[in-house]
Amino acid sequence: MPLPPRSEARYRPYTGAAGGWGALRSVTRAWLGSDNALKNIRTLLKTNQHGGFDCPGCAWGESPEGQRVKFCENGAKAVNWEATRRRVDAAFFARYSVSQLAAQSDYWLEYQGRLTEPMRYDRASDRYLPIGWDEAFALIARHLKALERPDQAEFYTSGRASNEAAFLYQLFGRAFGTNNFPDCSNMCHEASGVALGQSIGVGKGTVTFGDFEHADAIFVLGQNPGTNHPRMLEPLREAVARGAQVVCFNPLRERGLERFQHPQKPLEMLGNRNAPITSAYFRPRLGGDMAALRGMAKFLLQWEREAPGTVFDQAFIAEHTEGLQAYLVEVDATPWAQIEAQSGLALGEIEQAARHYRHAERSIICWAMGITQHRHSVATIREIANLLLLRGNIGKPGAGACPVRGHSNVQGDRTMGINERPPAALLDALERQFGFAVPRGQGHNTVEAIAAMHRGDARVFIGLGGNFAQATPDSQLTHQALTRCELTVQISTKLNRSHLLCGREALILPCLGRTDIDRQACGPQAVTVEDSFSMVHASFGQLEPLSPQMRSEPAIVAGIAAATLGAHPVDWLHLVEDYGRIRSLIAATLPGFADFNERLGQPGGFYLGNSAAERRWATPSGRACFSACALPQDLLPAQVRASGRAPDLTLQTLRSHDQYNTTLYGLDDRYRGVRGMRRVVFVNPQDIARLGLAAGQQVDLVSLWDDGRERRVEGFTLLAYDTPPGQAAAYYPETNPLVPLQSVGEDSHTPTSKAIAIVLEPSRQPAQIQLQRSPAA
Repeated sequence: MPLPPRSEARYRPYTGAAGGWGALRSVTRAWLGSDNALKNIRTLLKTNQHGGFDCPGCAWGESPEGQRVKFCENGAKAVNWEATRRRVDAAFFARYSVSQLAAQSDYWLEYQGRLTEPMRYDRASDRYLPIGWDEAFALIARHLKALERPDQAEFYTSGRASNEAAFLYQLFGRAFGTNNFPDCSNMCHEASGVALGQSIGVGKGTVTFGDFEHADAIFVLGQNPGTNHPRMLEPLREAVARGAQVVCFNPLRERGLERFQHPQKPLEMLGNRNAPITSAYFRPRLGGDMAALRGMAKFLLQWEREAPGTVFDQAFIAEHTEGLQAYLVEVDATPWAQIEAQSGLALGEIEQAARHYRHAERSIICWAMGITQHRHSVATIREIANLLLLRGNIGKPGAGACPVRGHSNVQGDRTMGINERPPAALLDALERQFGFAVPRGQGHNTVEAIAAMHRGDARVFIGLGGNFAQATPDSQLTHQALTRCELTVQISTKLNRSHLLCGREALILPCLGRTDIDRQACGPQAVTVEDSFSMVHASFGQLEPLSPQMRSEPAIVAGIAAATLGAHPVDWLHLVEDYGRIRSLIAATLPGFADFNERLGQPGGFYLGNSAAERRWATPSGRACFSACALPQDLLPAQVRASGRAPDLTLQTLRSHDQYNTTLYGLDDRYRGVRGMRRVVFVNPQDIARLGLAAGQQVDLVSLWDDGRERRVEGFTLLAYDTPPGQAAAYYPETNPLVPLQSVGEDSHTPTSKAIAIVLEPSRQPAQIQLQRSPAA
């Protein structure tokens, strides 16, 4: 089988700009490495274009129509990674047992190519064997019908799933009788939905792509767009060029937030010119963003009292909000000493950030996982909303809240009803439209689903996309949970670790990807997705599928539903003959989708709308709500202190530049200077000296948590890096084993992957990498 390309392990600090020639070389390598280079040229040019397909990578919105090239470096990696000609078929599984495959790296597994036929795990031979589609559907139906109650099934959804697949999936699950819909939102922006719903009545961002052209200030909190959303760099650079302020809060210095060379601008490339991305860069303590924001509010309050009516938007506050006085009492009661200590910033830095905000007539605040994956993330995002409300920065052009979502349709899946705690309005609409009593109890989120499977309370797991085993926290426990199921079903495009953690019975069902032409009885079909700006786009696959055995996600969901429920409450197989029929049901059920099929013809898609952006507040009081939350007393939970050991460092998990979620395109991290390796930990040189260690040394990372279990990852190379003292960073999924299942955000249940208390212990393994001069702290 093909071996993934390798490079010599090396660490050399990166000094160039984001983008540039390195991005072009990376795109070229991904293109040539797909084994489908000629066809993929045309495919890439159809990425994010009208009549083309939506990028299978991030959820950043599309730029205006007319641009010939609308993909970024990492989008090109995603497209070429999916559009490979390498196959994982019955012959492949005949060569490798599951035990042999389990010994391979995650990178090796996905590099082998596309899954092309349905497979069933045979425990006696420890191999996957071919199975027919009807037989596979019958096996799933038999297991589901044998459950004592519907809540013993878990229906997981990845953000890759289309709106059509997600709508059918949630309809099937609720017709079956459960709200168990754990999904990837539970692990990323759940806190954003909860917090914004409480503050402004809608759990989505309030800005559109066009708002970035009118903002006077853009704040980027806990986000690394250079790697995770590279297309965001262009509007940030344009904002700085026209005189807007771009203010960053991020513990690590990320090159994509400092300088950018546009790889699609020849004069800029040939002249080796690059442009600054940020006007100011602040490096708070991990979890210290809420304190920094509170400090900004405290300065604004001081200035408003000195010159009443010149800082706060008093007219907006009076007409549209409630709770201001209680919030200001909390601001007054928060001591500066606590703000400075918890934020990790000097008061002068906080004042500078506050002045940027005060002097901007229109401000956007963006954030991502660096904000959401903390214990107090909901309170932090409500503090973001407070800051926006103080100056009326919601509901006017160039201003608003912008949670930048991860996977390309993670927001759309939630809109379609993938929600373990569904709102009553959704359930009422489903009952009216389909005429059956839907379950009303709360279902399992991702963390609860893992716990239920581990206890034996959940017996069937169906994964609609994704790599559940590697995306989730507490990996050893999660892996045990999957193997305790009676049936695990993975609907996937490529081989991954989740396929090797089999229940008593297990299925792999190969599905089409975004790049594949989807032909049904009525002809080629489009699917739809929703981006971070609530824009809904049509996506048409461009390449012939590698095998006639591959089926679309809607067709697979319909096949399972028909085998399990017959034609109740809909004729599932009739619906997937023409996805327009599914969209007609969506339009009849969900708000914002009237004339769904007709509106898909609009270039760039159509806007779903946002009540808060129109200053209509879907809260109980009908007003936007200030939140009077005290700062947390401790950024780490009590279970860390109860472990009996003091942490050496607080660790955040993050992606490399050759990675999207759990998909690894390579072993390099260009912007951080890492090549050919992933088991590394970035630590401040002062901390390395304080701990009596040496750069390049091999260490084990041990998580501190008082529950009697050891969580350890071994053989990590210690890299001296410009991190704030007391903080460290390392890649996931390699460090997911360190995140305790019980360590979750308050009100969000999101794993606290950006604040893990760890100690470092010397490893017995020798370092075998080239170390060049490390940057100073």
